[in-house]
Amino acid sequence: MSADIGLIGLAVMGQNLVLNMNDHGYKVAVFNRTTSKVDDFLNGPAKGTEVVGAHSLKEFFGHLKRPRKVMLMIRAGKPVDETIEECLEFLEEGDIVIDGGNSHYPDSERRFETLKKKGILFMGTGISGGEEGARHGPSIMPGGHPEAWKEMKPIFQSIAAKSEDGEPCCDWVGEGGAGHYVKMVHNGIEYGDMQIICEAYHLLTAKLDLGPDELAKVFGEWNKGELDSYLIEITSKIFAYRGKDGEVLVDKILDVAGQKGTGKWTGMSALDLGMPLTLIGEAVFARCLSAVKEQRVEVSKHFKGPVHPFNGDKEQMICDIRDALYASKIISYVQGFMLLKAAAKEMNWNLNYGGIALMWRGGCIIRSRFLGEIKKAFDKNPGLESLLLDDFFKDAVTKAEAGWRRVVAHSAEFGVPAPCFSTSLAFFDGYRSARLPANLLQAQRDFFGAHTYERVDQPRGQFFHTNWTGTGGDTSSTSYNA
Repeated sequence: MSADIGLIGLAVMGQNLVLNMNDHGYKVAVFNRTTSKVDDFLNGPAKGTEVVGAHSLKEFFGHLKRPRKVMLMIRAGKPVDETIEECLEFLEEGDIVIDGGNSHYPDSERRFETLKKKGILFMGTGISGGEEGARHGPSIMPGGHPEAWKEMKPIFQSIAAKSEDGEPCCDWVGEGGAGHYVKMVHNGIEYGDMQIICEAYHLLTAKLDLGPDELAKVFGEWNKGELDSYLIEITSKIFAYRGKDGEVLVDKILDVAGQKGTGKWTGMSALDLGMPLTLIGEAVFARCLSAVKEQRVEVSKHFKGPVHPFNGDKEQMICDIRDALYASKIISYVQGFMLLKAAAKEMNWNLNYGGIALMWRGGCIIRSRFLGEIKKAFDKNPGLESLLLDDFFKDAVTKAEAGWRRVVAHSAEFGVPAPCFSTSLAFFDGYRSARLPANLLQAQRDFFGAHTYERVDQPRGQFFHTNWTGTGGDTSSTSYNA
């Protein structure tokens, strides 16, 4: 027994995490259901390292120091349950099982409770950063059993990305499925970030006729300012990339987006908790709309849309699009942290919101300069209800607002879809409104369904019903309040 930790699942992410751990002085045992992958790994990327291979679970567990730490890097869903079940024969009380895949948080909650009854410590751990992050420093979001965290903290914090001030982008999130929930929200925000970048690209090309070299330059410049981030950086590189034929590759990629479900899960959780996560919802639907390619092609033959050439100041429009992108990004995080707060209340998690922002500062896909300001906001006021109430974000939205509004107006006038720019502005206008027209909606609900309403001249929590027609009676219905 000599290995500090064992890892099951030698796809690219698993392999790179093993090499990362090895680089930091940890001896790792590895196993894969297809055992030839173990040999390929040991004779390839892991050649010359301290990594130990195993061709059976019995051999694998025989290599591990106690308490045995077993990390699963396999496809989410049924394969995780099957692998845990196979490992139970070899696990003992106090051993640790870490699921590092993209599991849905209710599954992690269930596994946490099931294994706790057996005395086994489960961790549901979100990992972001892709192949490069796994190899050189990912963002790690650990949740599950706090006793397991004590054992895994040195390993995880050593292999995690580091912020500019040297802090590891990894800290304890909370019990049960909290780690995978935070990773889910991270992925939902990633959906939103990617979509608003795509909307900026669409406007820059469809109405300003920017070519790939100009686009690369614009995004490169944006990456030097407040939009400095991994996604803006790689977008600039994508526009500059030429294939072997010397032509721009991005123009040859089919406009049909894929997705693996984490954005959808985020939207569903928001609906369950009654949180207005409109931007991420629209980002998911934008991918769904892209997927009906054949229908879009047919409909495009029947509706040409408005023909309005852009005759304004091109440089000003580029600045306005930057402002719309920045303001919409802020709204995405406003909504994301609203959801985290609602989930923490519902699940009784004690989430450290500044710590979460720090975890996302490096290594992960949504890493950006912007996240440092979120950490500062929660450091100043841990009970902050909304990022829009922090001075930095209040000032940023105020400065970007005029350009943001012009872009949304232009997109409607031009017939260029900008669902996330538009919905983020609509959310902002609704969120800053002390009074909305929901009073009429409540009257309608009470009229046809006797669902009752509250009154502005009476204390909150008192409900009233009106017999609107004189024939409906005075019996009220129950009401669901989001």
